[in-house]
Amino acid sequence: MIQITPQMRILVAVEPVDFRKGIDGPAALCRQVLASDPLGGTLFVFCSRWRHAIKFLTYDGQGLWLCQKRLSQGRFQHRPQADATGAVRLDPH
Repeated sequence: MIQITPQMRILVAVEPVDFRKGIDGPAALCRQVLASDPLGGTLFVFCSRWRHAIKFLTYDGQGLWLCQKRLSQGRFQHRPQADATGAVRLDPH
């Protein structure tokens, strides 16, 4: 179980990602595009191109977690606006 705490950083990637990649693909995106360490305890959120699925990547101290939610109907409506870092920071609450 992934526990979201008030101290946890949550970064949402602005650009859609290729969901065919396994756990190493999103981890590499964290390092290269978002300039953030995937082993630092941050929760990263990625959206598919058609916004029908999202992936969460986080490190729990023992290993990386990669979780996916795919909608059977409809799409995720909200897409964050781009900034200089390629990610938007959200508050846990």
